[in-house]
Amino acid sequence: MASSAVDSAILKLANIQLNELSTSSSPNLQKNLSILPPDQIELGKMLLETGQGHLFENWPDPGVDDDEKKALLAQVALLNSSYPGGLASYIKTAKELLADSKAGKNPFDGFTPSVPSGEVLTCGDDNFIKYEETGVKQVQNAAFVLVAGGLGERLGYKGIKVALPMETTTGTCFLQHYIESILSLSEASCRDAQGECCRDVPFVIMTSDDTHERTLRLLESNAYYGMKPTQVKLLKQEKVACLADNDARLALDPTNKYRIQTKPHGHGDVHALLYSSGLLKEWKDAGLRWVLFFQDTNGLLFKAIPSALGVSATKEYHVNSLAVPRKAKEAIGGITKLTHTDGREMVINVEYNQLDPLLRATGHPDGDVNCETGYSPYPGNINQLILELGPYIDELSKTGGAIKEFINPKYKDSSKTEFKSSTRLECMMQDYPKTLPPSARVGFTVTETWLAYAPVKNNAEDAAKVPKGNPYHSATSGEMAIYRANSMILRKVGVKVDDPITQVFNGQEVEVWSRIVWKPKWAVTFADVKSKVRGNNSVSQKSTLVIKGSNILIEDLSLDGALLVDSVDDAEVKVEGCVVNNGWRIEGIDKDDSTTAALAEEVRIRGFKINKMDQLQQFYSEPGKFCLKP
Repeated sequence: MASSAVDSAILKLANIQLNELSTSSSPNLQKNLSILPPDQIELGKMLLETGQGHLFENWPDPGVDDDEKKALLAQVALLNSSYPGGLASYIKTAKELLADSKAGKNPFDGFTPSVPSGEVLTCGDDNFIKYEETGVKQVQNAAFVLVAGGLGERLGYKGIKVALPMETTTGTCFLQHYIESILSLSEASCRDAQGECCRDVPFVIMTSDDTHERTLRLLESNAYYGMKPTQVKLLKQEKVACLADNDARLALDPTNKYRIQTKPHGHGDVHALLYSSGLLKEWKDAGLRWVLFFQDTNGLLFKAIPSALGVSATKEYHVNSLAVPRKAKEAIGGITKLTHTDGREMVINVEYNQLDPLLRATGHPDGDVNCETGYSPYPGNINQLILELGPYIDELSKTGGAIKEFINPKYKDSSKTEFKSSTRLECMMQDYPKTLPPSARVGFTVTETWLAYAPVKNNAEDAAKVPKGNPYHSATSGEMAIYRANSMILRKVGVKVDDPITQVFNGQEVEVWSRIVWKPKWAVTFADVKSKVRGNNSVSQKSTLVIKGSNILIEDLSLDGALLVDSVDDAEVKVEGCVVNNGWRIEGIDKDDSTTAALAEEVRIRGFKINKMDQLQQFYSEPGKFCLKP
């Protein structure tokens, strides 16, 4: 017994001597070894080996701030475990990228750009309808992933972005619309499966420290908007360490010497989170084939998803980037094929400010120019991806989900020796194809901008400064884009929808179309709309049309006012005749005027409110066949 105690004491002494030897470059850490558990001592050694001795420079003797010292190393443990390859790998990559940045190295050196292959679709034509039909069949084999780590502060909205109303006619928020769209697509896919066993389509939301709890509360307080709670998984991304200088020394919080500054790493983290969660294997074992990634505030996206999924299935794309037509030099990244002198190939997003100089440097003296279509041959990337699950898992098993990173330090001056503020490594979801082998089938699907892309990412002040003719990408323009898209779709199925009028809200000149909104359960594809509209129909510009039930048929309707129709699933309702009333009027407001202070933020940031003066509203709560004819 005494012998084993002696052996244990000798071993402990030997460990302390060994630790002291490896921590001798930091006397302050060395003298605090006795208060630290073994795992934290190992982290301390790793920090010294990677040039982070400054973290311990101001550590007092044992007995002073011991809990804070341990808290710092606990934070290091989290930063270490949440990054593929650990903190040492993060610091190594940071040193390389910071050296490249200081030297002004061009990340595209050796690459020649060319136009990749892809499919260009036109909403409503036979080709579009065919791809939509194929895509709907595939939804049963798909999982959806929403990247939602952001707050709405940049928009002038204090909530999480997915809680922001997409439009104010119904007040439906982005998250509700996304879930209802997935559920409706899933139901349509089930019907097409004709008796095959239908599964619940998985839905993953990547959150952050800023949004996790609030996203969970939004789901729970709204019964998950009709989804089963077991269908929805929240994966929280952690932040990464900030870097203080070109030597990649970790930046301490100026107000707390025991805390490392952290910032978001970017939405590229979604790949590592999915891989480490085990969900990808679970999905593959369940027979799933596709993973669809989308971002938090694009209210039009689900109008393009079915057809794009159909393209993926038909062309057997491993990676399909959703895109929109892009004017040359427009401030949106272009999807480009890059071929390196060493034979490497990749199809990726190249930022607009890099694409033009890259083309000029590689034998295209005019740079990025419009072709005979009136658009650049390099389509505009909208950050929505469809990946084939099998090849995706194969790739992530090699990389662990790590995505090629970049760094964007803001230097104090041209010497590039000091930063204005700390920086960090970042990664983007759409850079996933950078590491793929040349055999990977990578393509794109272009749909019209009016159908697929109206993100809400700018506040009213910034949107008002946008040069005339460029998209505002604000809450104002995002809402108007929904009315425009629905009006254009109805026009394509033969409805006479009046032309819009032009109005200015919050300094933004926008087209105001008829306020036409329908729930995904009424129509989630173009073919759905086509099958539920018959005869001669007309809608005036001042009108509001809201359709909420699934089996509502519009036939020979003349609308000049507001009409809202809802029904239970087993009610079949035919809407016809002439509806005339004072309707709902859009009224401009001054968001900064004291009289509008009582209005909700989500109204003020749009620059208008809806005055609900008069409407015909009908809800059919019983099963059966009904006719609504005023």
